[in-house]
Amino acid sequence: MRPKTLDHVAYWVGDRDRVADFVTSHLGMHVIEQTDRFTLVGADALRGKLTLFDAEPPREQGALKHVALRVNDLDAALEQVPVEVDRQNGAGYFDVSEGIRLGLVEAATDSEYDLDHVALYSADPEATAARYRDYGFEPAEPGAGGVPRVEVSGAYVEFHQGDPGDPEQPLLNHLAVLVDSAEDHRADAEALEIEVQDFVDAPNTLAVFVWLPERVRLEYVEHKPTFSLT
Repeated sequence: MRPKTLDHVAYWVGDRDRVADFVTSHLGMHVIEQTDRFTLVGADALRGKLTLFDAEPPREQGALKHVALRVNDLDAALEQVPVEVDRQNGAGYFDVSEGIRLGLVEAATDSEYDLDHVALYSADPEATAARYRDYGFEPAEPGAGGVPRVEVSGAYVEFHQGDPGDPEQPLLNHLAVLVDSAEDHRADAEALEIEVQDFVDAPNTLAVFVWLPERVRLEYVEHKPTFSLT
């Protein structure tokens, strides 16, 4: 398992246009791709992104606590946010809609609004962090407040004490990491007896989906030579 970057976080949402309008108006993003099933938004198609999939509302919080983006100047970035902001541990967090909570973290970056971290609820944060290493994530120093976390190329997944439950209509669709070969990762997963949920051959990508602990879905995504999103 050799993920290169944290590529995107995918949500199930009832009104994807509302969420897309918020992040493109206030968080330096643009619409990268839009289909009849999803909208892909980000500041740079080759860096961290958000994918908004159509789904029946309401959605259940489940394992997802929040997603945080990285900026060089937190105060300047928060001036663009038109809703109430909760400042804590050198970051600012705010609610968008449908249970989506985003954050901004100040840290040196060559790509504004790239993914900084994903925060997940876990019944056993330390054990879950250890299990994620089986999927190619690297160990990392604890995050703000001492929460366990893992890393992929400078972006993090944090594990906060809480009940992820087993929602029938979760807000989180999946996490995705970029890899050189989806086929290799499918073979690696099968060799490690990791449950493979799906394999998708799309026009510009190949993707294998597996189940992480506590029923979080992970996509290993490979960009085909035709991948040319901007």
